[in-house]
Amino acid sequence: MRSSIHASGTAEMARPAQAAPSAFRDIASSLARDKVALVSAAFLVVVMICVVVGPTLLADQARAMNLMQRNAAPFSLDRPWLYILGADALGRSVLARIIVASQNTMLIAGTAVLTSLVIGGALGLVAGFKGGAIGAILLRLADAIMSFPSLLLAVIVLFVFEPGVANVILVLAISRVPIFLRTVRAEVLELKERLFVTSARAMGASTPRILFRHVAPMVLPTVINLAALEMAFVMLVESGLSFLGIGIQPPEITWGLMVSDGRNYIGSAWWVAFWPGLAIMLVTMSLNLFSNWLRVATDPVERWRLQTSAE
Repeated sequence: MRSSIHASGTAEMARPAQAAPSAFRDIASSLARDKVALVSAAFLVVVMICVVVGPTLLADQARAMNLMQRNAAPFSLDRPWLYILGADALGRSVLARIIVASQNTMLIAGTAVLTSLVIGGALGLVAGFKGGAIGAILLRLADAIMSFPSLLLAVIVLFVFEPGVANVILVLAISRVPIFLRTVRAEVLELKERLFVTSARAMGASTPRILFRHVAPMVLPTVINLAALEMAFVMLVESGLSFLGIGIQPPEITWGLMVSDGRNYIGSAWWVAFWPGLAIMLVTMSLNLFSNWLRVATDPVERWRLQTSAE
């Protein structure tokens, strides 16, 4: 009898350990089946590698001026490989600058989205679950922020205060908080009426436990998908601010600032602005395409349907 109980307990303990690799294999399999999502994910991985190691390896090359290579055309075989995408007006490698600028561009967008996700998600949980006066006040606050277009709000704030990395991140995060707040609130309004929340209340669970243990995981797939979309949008806004000259300031580099620097040479050296602009387009497109797959992969219901269809 004891041996059978022990065997049963061992089997129960083994199930969670086996479930995690199985879930990972299912997600990897669904990603492999979606070729568009797979290519998007691979491109984003390459970008993240550039973000992590690019500035360490190519920071000096990105700043090094060589007037002999001033506005050098791309795809010339008689130059070093760093000049494969051409050079700017000061003879700096466009490829090296794109790789180094990826860190600032992705860091600003990622930090702004993560900040707005945490703040807006927490406020959305409270607004949706509590309701009443608290929910109404938070909703009106979100409406007030959303009444200003994001780019216009950023232009006003950065015109009043000094442009810089911290201020750009702050203004972009504040402008996106209402998006997460309203989305999470709408999800919570529906989830709080479900049976599992009622059961948790009947068992004496506290409100924070219900919110963060039971409700938040159900909202997470929607929030992750929204964050990927917002990441693309914030990248475009940051690039627009840098293009207007009120975003990141030299000697820091971003893709938007590179486009701004190259606009005066569109007629004679189109590649100075074209390649960083292409990088912005490809990253935002990859984020949008990958987020579509991510929405399905992080949703238990949708993932179960994919697994069933695969079998």
